[in-house]
Amino acid sequence: MQKKIIVFFTTCFLLLGVTLSYGADVAKIGVLDFARILETSSAGKAAQAELNQAGAKMGEDLKKKGSDLEELQKRLEREAMVMSQEKRVEKEREFRIKVNDFKTLQQQYSKTARLMQEKLTQKIGKEIQELVDAMGKKGGYLLILEKGKGGVWYYPNPIDVTDKLIQQYNLQFARKIQEQKNTPKQE
Repeated sequence: MQKKIIVFFTTCFLLLGVTLSYGADVAKIGVLDFARILETSSAGKAAQAELNQAGAKMGEDLKKKGSDLEELQKRLEREAMVMSQEKRVEKEREFRIKVNDFKTLQQQYSKTARLMQEKLTQKIGKEIQELVDAMGKKGGYLLILEKGKGGVWYYPNPIDVTDKLIQQYNLQFARKIQEQKNTPKQE
């Protein structure tokens, strides 16, 4: 019986020693916050400015067309009393067509803005992916997760690599802008 106890404890100590020796090689895991990269990186801010500029232009166009429609409706209401029934029906039909055209334009602008945002986000995502690959290989990371989509609920702050990625991405973006300025445009 005593021999079995000694063998049992010896086996436990051996297994514990093997487990502890494997635990010494801790896997390096990183977490990044892609939403924060989009908000704070130079490229993300430039993309947001581009989206805002396009949105403002579309908004101005819709506002102008909307005020034109309001003016047309007021004129139609004023002139409706003196128009013949036939003429009034024709003008009301023309007005409804213009309203439908306006709604179609609103939908088209909305879709254009959404597609533009997706395109810019995908472009930045691809560039960030290349940086993450390089950082992962160079830094010896086993895994780098995206905070929002990766389902990460908790992580200690030292493994968050978002700030490092933003710095590298800002440098890459600045080099790209500088190269574009230095490259003569061909016409």
